[in-house]
Amino acid sequence: MLFWQQKDRSAPKEILNWRLWYGVLVFGLMGAARGLDEGLIGTSAEQEPFKELFGLKEDGPLTEKERADRLSNITSMVQMGSILGAIIAFAVVDKIGRLWATRVLCLLWIGGIAIFLGAANTGSLGMVYAGRFIAGVGIGQTTVVAPTYLAETAPRFIRGLCVCAFSGSVYIGIMLAYFASWGSHIHISPDTELQWVIPNLMHIYFAVIIGTLSIFAIESPRWLVKVGKHEKAAVNLSKIRNLPAEHWYVQSELLDINDQLNREREATLGSGWIGPIKELIMLPSNRYRLMLSVMSQVLGQWSGANSITIYAPQYFEMMGTTGQNEKLFATAIFGVVKFVSSMICALFLIDLVGRKRALMSGITLQFIAMLYMAIFLVIVTDAGDEGATMTSSEKSAALGAIVMIYVSGFGWAMGWNSIQYLINSEIYPLRLRAIGGSFAMTFHFVNQYGNSKAVPEMFISMTHGGTMWFFSVVTLMGLAWVWFCLPELAGKSLESIDRVFEMPWYLIGRQGKHLTENMGGAVENFGVDKEKMEAVEDVREVQQRA
Repeated sequence: MLFWQQKDRSAPKEILNWRLWYGVLVFGLMGAARGLDEGLIGTSAEQEPFKELFGLKEDGPLTEKERADRLSNITSMVQMGSILGAIIAFAVVDKIGRLWATRVLCLLWIGGIAIFLGAANTGSLGMVYAGRFIAGVGIGQTTVVAPTYLAETAPRFIRGLCVCAFSGSVYIGIMLAYFASWGSHIHISPDTELQWVIPNLMHIYFAVIIGTLSIFAIESPRWLVKVGKHEKAAVNLSKIRNLPAEHWYVQSELLDINDQLNREREATLGSGWIGPIKELIMLPSNRYRLMLSVMSQVLGQWSGANSITIYAPQYFEMMGTTGQNEKLFATAIFGVVKFVSSMICALFLIDLVGRKRALMSGITLQFIAMLYMAIFLVIVTDAGDEGATMTSSEKSAALGAIVMIYVSGFGWAMGWNSIQYLINSEIYPLRLRAIGGSFAMTFHFVNQYGNSKAVPEMFISMTHGGTMWFFSVVTLMGLAWVWFCLPELAGKSLESIDRVFEMPWYLIGRQGKHLTENMGGAVENFGVDKEKMEAVEDVREVQQRA
């Protein structure tokens, strides 16, 4: 028996059906957009044709600092575009719906990558910057659109699993990107730009697949309720749950959605676009939500693991891996490790042991790995230098440092990467879910941009060892913050989460879930006793509320 059935024995077995999993496939696959870029741009920048075309060769006219600056500009341009994409995502996703927002972002993604790849014929840095920026506008929207849809359509006891399909797909993209770059390095001549162009075509393949699959997906019932399409919402929820519209489970879920929306409208601080912004800032419960969104992005992005993903070949070189083929192969295996660990977390941890325990376990592993690498790089300062000789003990320590890169990837996939999308898609009420997620992802990309831009120069000014010490300290700070501030929300319905944030701020993180047991919505309160829900009269009146 699956763990969610053990926790919610009243949930009808029909709710796990092909329509639900199809939606998880379509929107979960959007995570590959970020993964492909993070995996491809760093490895593309290691290919000789790319270096030659864009002036990144070590024996070229640029100084070391100028090369680092140009590389960081190229790699971070998608993050720059993603900031804009995340900012506008809330307006797009609430105005035209989750499905049409998906199709629009796919078009931006394709157009931007086409311009970027066109630079292979011209050598134009301007085309590289412009193309990657436009692609970033589309990619940035995926982090709002996909988690929002997945959280809104998933049954509460597998919400973590469904949203983690998005974060897991990030690693599908990374893994495929790493192997594509490794394969092109082996099989395609370094005398042609195709060595880096062909792997980057995967962007277009994925965008076309996702856009096409979205045609057959079902729109979010919660968004339909929000825009006043109650009958269509009931039909769509009935399809996604594979139950009749009059079934007690469907009716109780509609009751929760309408009740929450009514409460939000009563508490609104204005109409139009300014009202939700005022609600986010002026209400204490929403300020706590904002704090969770902002701090999870700041602490996660500056913990160092994401910079390892983007600059993986350089990190392996720092730890003593020599040879271009060897670095790319080690990087490809790194992608496999992160993908497998994200799947383990999604399937067995995030809903079973809870968000908080999984996150703290992942951060602990990441801290141990970062600390080891920091100590190693302080003691063995020349491990990555060409022609450097190491003693047998230093070689053993270097092997341990390489292993720690994989450990840090496992910890990141198990911890911050899974949580940074999940909590932002489930902590906000329906009226504020899109704008709250948009705000969070804007901070996400601002910090990712700053990190990817800063790391190459941090290696120069702070040294490799100093940079890893910095990441170690931030990771430890993140562990303390999670312990005190982050509430456990596993198993709670989206509508019942409001109760947690109505508590005093100092109790939310440590005792929020425990003190709000049996204070949830209709599904959570009455689901254990089906007869009570089946005895609810006037179900049509419930449908027409709000």
